[in-house]
Amino acid sequence: MSPVSVVSAATLRRSGQMNLADALTRTYASINVSTMGADAGALTSAIRMRGLNPNEVLVLVDGKRRHTTANLYADSGPDSGSTPVDLNMIPANAIDHIEVLEDGAAAMYGSDAIAGVVNIITKKQDHGLNLSGQTGANAYNGDGWGYQLNADGGMKLGQDGFLHISGQMYHTDHFVANNARDHRLLASQPADASSATYTGVNAGKISERSNKIMSTPEETRENLAIEWGKQFTPGINFYGLITYAHRHAEAYENYRTPTVGGSCEACAAIAPFGFSPLETMEENDFAATLGLKGDNFMGFNWDISSTYGEDIDKIGNKNTLNTSYVADYGSSPRKARAESYSMVQWTNNVDFRRRFKIGDVVPMTLAFGAEERMESYNITAGNPVSYMGGGTQGYAGISPGSAGTWYRDIWAWYLDGDFRLTRKWELDFAGRLEHYTDVGNTENGKISTRYNFTKRIAIRGTISTGFRAPTLAESHFSAVNVSPTGASGLLAADSAAAQAIGATKLKPERSTSVSGGIVLEPVDGFHVEADVYQINMRDRIVQDTNFGGSTPYGNTTQGEVAAQAIAQLASLPTGFSGYNDVYADYFTNGASTRTQGVDIKADYMFRFHQYGNLALSMSIDLNRTRLHHNGADLNLSDIAAITTDYPRSKIILNAYYTYRNWDFNIRQTRYGQTSDMMQYQDWGPSALQYSNNALQQFINTPHWLTDIEIGVRFKKNWHMAVGANNVFNVRPRMVPQALNALGAMPYDEDSAQIPMYGGYYYGRLNANF
Repeated sequence: MSPVSVVSAATLRRSGQMNLADALTRTYASINVSTMGADAGALTSAIRMRGLNPNEVLVLVDGKRRHTTANLYADSGPDSGSTPVDLNMIPANAIDHIEVLEDGAAAMYGSDAIAGVVNIITKKQDHGLNLSGQTGANAYNGDGWGYQLNADGGMKLGQDGFLHISGQMYHTDHFVANNARDHRLLASQPADASSATYTGVNAGKISERSNKIMSTPEETRENLAIEWGKQFTPGINFYGLITYAHRHAEAYENYRTPTVGGSCEACAAIAPFGFSPLETMEENDFAATLGLKGDNFMGFNWDISSTYGEDIDKIGNKNTLNTSYVADYGSSPRKARAESYSMVQWTNNVDFRRRFKIGDVVPMTLAFGAEERMESYNITAGNPVSYMGGGTQGYAGISPGSAGTWYRDIWAWYLDGDFRLTRKWELDFAGRLEHYTDVGNTENGKISTRYNFTKRIAIRGTISTGFRAPTLAESHFSAVNVSPTGASGLLAADSAAAQAIGATKLKPERSTSVSGGIVLEPVDGFHVEADVYQINMRDRIVQDTNFGGSTPYGNTTQGEVAAQAIAQLASLPTGFSGYNDVYADYFTNGASTRTQGVDIKADYMFRFHQYGNLALSMSIDLNRTRLHHNGADLNLSDIAAITTDYPRSKIILNAYYTYRNWDFNIRQTRYGQTSDMMQYQDWGPSALQYSNNALQQFINTPHWLTDIEIGVRFKKNWHMAVGANNVFNVRPRMVPQALNALGAMPYDEDSAQIPMYGGYYYGRLNANF
């Protein structure tokens, strides 16, 4: 009754991508990712569905809610405030297939299921051994080299059970945009440039390509999954799944020139050629599910389970410097831990389902159950050198005033009734009640129906309400950065500091979704479906930015009020008076949006008998989001982040041809237009530089990408493939130099359009026994 698509492991493998999130983006029209994350956000993978924030996508593993990352995206932009499920922490070779529900489903699954649901189904085979290895690089750039090694296999547990183990190792080097030129290091500049060329110590020995901030992180990851199922007693099965992943990642920050310390001569002596700070992450992620299920409790199928998940992140700085430390003490550590986060989610479920007939006439499926979930979020302050005196260059750490641990409990009850009213007409009602100990109660409902006119044509439709509770990170995260002449901070919405500048306690986002579609099979095996949808969201959580500066506020200025708020979390220097350079932000329920779109899918296989088979598929997503209420005084850049940074359309055309032991896959993908309102940077007109009001629109024009893979099977158990993604090395449109921060950000980092890394060539070897 709702649009559900199945993406097989083979389809994901033929994407040529080694990360699960990237593979889904390459093969699924309504899922995309932003060009590049900022700060700690660059170190965590996040998918966006139907143009909404990553927080509005619910991820399940075998139908059980997956825990989220602890790493909050604290910067502004389309991913702002998100702590999504990081798909890349799940070993891709443990996946049998993925089911994607493109509909609001909060009435069934609870919070987050506004854009849709991604349900990852793991392998449960009790036999076989599968080995694979892949390596590749961004050939036109000569970097971004990576490799992946996979192994998984199953075995029997007695006569009625199985054990399946999957392991994965992954590494990728940095990819750095090769058309970035740091304005400060260029030998010459245009006549109207308003920033001076860097002429300090060792100026002639520093490359204009030293700034590598527009890049992808270097990452090393190890993933493991262990799954089992076995009959406990006749009619009752014991099952479980354990996953573990470790990641080490490093992302570049802006290059610092040798004069970064100002008049601090010792700073220039420590780093005479400047330095490029690296933001690092040491992450451990694990989850365990244990459950019992049976098929006859008073006629009901039943399932009782408990899932514990935790993500622990240690964020640090490498190749950095605290210039205030050097000025005060003559030296500074070059490496520091900036902060640590942890997120815990413990979910317990009991579910019942039974099929029967009402009055021996109307077939019905009744399902009901309950859920209890405990969540906790912890922030641990960084080393003192990371936050004192302005903090370490590249990324200032979190001070003790922002540290803490927060908890909440959630109780939920649901009821779902599916009625086969006639042989052709099916109707479903679902309702869910949830109680949060921090944000209160929510009630949500869903009505779905489908009518089959014939075996070749049917219509379907859904009306539902939904919600997303604010995450503990959105409610409690805070971080401030204090220097002798200014200060800035993101204040926790629930804190007295944030409420002193106008913040209020966060409440759940609310949504109303309407969708309708037609399902066709004009001839046997030719499947076509088209669904239109509208998602109205109110109380959407956004970042209220730029409170501060010289703007009047009562008898004083916003900057002085912001300084008083920041002083509750960190000490301001004695005699501090730089109030015009003090700003504070916080998360707030500040926007209402309407998202409208169309999803179209079609597939057919031509069978040429001795000449092989040709499978053709097409998927189209048309999407538009508009702002209906601006309660947070969002500027044009903030509005673009939630409305136009997502492609207006995406089309994927795929042809997969198999002939004897050969296979060929070609994929054409068209990404539609995105647009952004961007800030004038160092080469912008002097009067407009860094303005939050005078912005320039940047349009990233549509692009086509071509992906090709050729494979051959030999000696029955072996398969080798070589491929090229983005054969013609298509890159995003470059932003004008006036919008290009320091000359080092040649692309729009917020656009969820084509990747910035251009052509990628790879080879893969598989063995199955």
